[in-house]
Amino acid sequence: METKPPLPPFTLETATAKVQAAENAWNTRDPERVALAYTEDSEWRNRSEFLSGRKAIAKFLTRKWEKELDYRLKKELWCFIDNKIAVRFEYEHHNEAGEWYRAYGNENWEFAPNGLMMRRFASINDLPISETDRKFRWERA
Repeated sequence: METKPPLPPFTLETATAKVQAAENAWNTRDPERVALAYTEDSEWRNRSEFLSGRKAIAKFLTRKWEKELDYRLKKELWCFIDNKIAVRFEYEHHNEAGEWYRAYGNENWEFAPNGLMMRRFASINDLPISETDRKFRWERA
C-alpha cells in the first residue's frame, strides 16, 4: 500500500511536518511530484475550479506554473485534528509581462489513513504588487 508519512492522526509535530513537506514539494514546481501526495481519486476545489484525481491535479499544476512564473510559496499550520489540517498560505509569482502578484489563502486538507490527501479545498485572493514589494526571493548560492 502506498503511504506518505507522517500519517494521521496528527500531532502538532506531525501536522507541522506535513505542512512543511507540502510547502517544499509545491516550491519544486514539479506537477508530477506534487500530485503524488494526493489519492488517485482526490477531490479539489481551487478557487472556482473543481478537480478530481491525480491526473487532473498534475494537469492543473502544469497549466498553473506555465503562467505563474518564479512561483514561491510559504505555508503555515493553522490548526489540525485527527486526519484534518488547515493552513494559511501566501505565494508570489509574475506573469509573462513581468507583473508581480501575491496570493493569500486558506486550505482545508483531509487525509486518508495512508497519509495521502483525499480532499483539498482552497480559497485564494490575489493582490498585484511591485517587484520591490516581494517578500519571497530565491536564495542564490
